[in-house]
Amino acid sequence: MASTVQQQGTETEQHKLPIKTLVSASIGNAVEWFDWTVYATFVVYFAGQFFPAENEALALIGATSTYALAFFFRPLGGYVLGRFADLKGRKAGMLVTILLMAGGSLVIAVLPTYEQVGWFAPILLLLARIAQGMSLGGEVSNASAYLAEIAPPSRRGRYSAFFYVSTGTALLLASLLGVLLTSVLTDDQLQAYGWRIAFGIGGVLGFVGMYLRRSLVETDQFEENAEKARATKNPLMQTIKHHPRAVVQLCAFTLLSTLSYYTFFSALTPFAINFRGADGNEVFIALSIGTAIFVALCYPFGALSDRIGRKPQMLFWSGAMAVLIIPLSFLVQDDLFSLIVVFSVGLTLYAMMASLAPAVMSELFPTELRATGIGSWYNLTVALFGGTAPLVITALSGAGHPVFFFVYVAVAAAVAFGVILTLKETRGTELR
Repeated sequence: MASTVQQQGTETEQHKLPIKTLVSASIGNAVEWFDWTVYATFVVYFAGQFFPAENEALALIGATSTYALAFFFRPLGGYVLGRFADLKGRKAGMLVTILLMAGGSLVIAVLPTYEQVGWFAPILLLLARIAQGMSLGGEVSNASAYLAEIAPPSRRGRYSAFFYVSTGTALLLASLLGVLLTSVLTDDQLQAYGWRIAFGIGGVLGFVGMYLRRSLVETDQFEENAEKARATKNPLMQTIKHHPRAVVQLCAFTLLSTLSYYTFFSALTPFAINFRGADGNEVFIALSIGTAIFVALCYPFGALSDRIGRKPQMLFWSGAMAVLIIPLSFLVQDDLFSLIVVFSVGLTLYAMMASLAPAVMSELFPTELRATGIGSWYNLTVALFGGTAPLVITALSGAGHPVFFFVYVAVAAAVAFGVILTLKETRGTELR
């Protein structure tokens, strides 16, 4: 026993996390979510710049519809850019995704207004958002595959945790930028040019990320399987034909994962304010605290999955969500403490899954199909269930049945729990 402990300690001392590489690989995801959050945060200020300003409601509908339409280009981006990464390499794929996102953000920052070019303005906005939607679809699969493939088998959970550490950090930064700009600029200034500053910052961050990614080294896994990937025809059909269980498993736990994400990071905020009478500032404070906890816990949970396994952690997450989500919904009220409990518990549970998601997804498919399989099926599930979550909770609440949404999430959690039971434990295994 003593010799075993000593050996494990020696291995831990010998292995040093490649922080620069992990940050470079994860920064694309941070930029992606920074830009998407900036759009959602500042849409009320720039909607009238791209759509007829005389009707504020229609302008806002047009701008938010553009946001939603871009969302549904994620599966296409996941397939196209995932296949690109399977053929040309993870590094090449990650450079393309961050270039698309940074370019789209800078384009939006300098776009002419509706008053200047008429209907060309919303068309150009939509094209920029489509590029960003495709980029986000490819980023998840390509960066997940890269992190999993460079990680030692015994530390894959730790490496994959950096992916969502970047997401949480980006969400916090975007929120803080929103607070800063709304504090120092008037509403007129925000509508005239303030929103452009936010998109410009996102574009600059993207090009910084692209510079960092230039130094990344291609993974051995890709190099060893490149010929096999090039020889693979109809890769999406191959995932269904040869890996149907993996496809079902990925879709099932992504169903709950994406509902968890959009429930706590998106849908609960307007629900708490509009239907439970919560103070907007208190909701923001509670969400910020929950997000900070999420970021802080991702790496420890990733490390935990390397010790106890992916499956036990995922079962606890899905089981707890099935049991707790409905009671938590009754705590959403005009009370800061209750709101902190809701966001903290919900995002702690979500961190248990998010921390190991890139590792689990990468372990489902062989190298020649990895980016294509993740990119296609993950993003299709997210588009169907994540993109519609705010709409569903708003519609059900407006009809007087808000609890039905949380029943919906609980059912998804039960489905995920049942499918996770069929997963093979992959902790410490070599990737195929």
